[in-house]
Amino acid sequence: MARWEPGARERLVVAAVDLFAEQGYDATTVAQIAERAGVTKSTFFRHFPDKRELLVAGQETLSRLLAEGIADAPADASPLEAVAGGLRRAATAMGPMNRELAPRLKAAVAASTELQERDALKSVGLAAAMTAALTARGLPDATAALASELGVLAFKRGYFEWSESDRGDVDPAEFLVAALEELRAASASLD
Repeated sequence: MARWEPGARERLVVAAVDLFAEQGYDATTVAQIAERAGVTKSTFFRHFPDKRELLVAGQETLSRLLAEGIADAPADASPLEAVAGGLRRAATAMGPMNRELAPRLKAAVAASTELQERDALKSVGLAAAMTAALTARGLPDATAALASELGVLAFKRGYFEWSESDRGDVDPAEFLVAALEELRAASASLD
């Protein structure tokens, strides 16, 4: 097995998602993931503390991109316009691997209570990053929290619509922002 081969982190994520889909999360071991990725177990542990953390690979980057996009929105942008800026920025990190893995990851999460819990924590983390960026813009806490939760819902909804779309050449930002607009319209109908 190659010890310092580039791309080990990405290969570990792909191997884990494939194994989770094939045999279930609980039946998958770190050793199997490392073997499938062509790395050693110690390489696995240099990248991830445990197999649950594979689900949130890239969360820090995604949180940072969402916050940067919100911070860079025009000063007169509404809260949801700022969130749309965050979604557009986050979409820049989404590539073919994300698109390919999404359906298998969704199935693996649906089949495992532990992964559902970790996915929920990921959502909380993304919302917290957006909330902090919105409050830094001077928004009241409640407004920032609500806009952030809509942003998380839009991200998840748009991401999976993009991954399942037969229009692979379309910028994922279009799906994320369209999902946010749909949620904005739906929330307006709540009164």
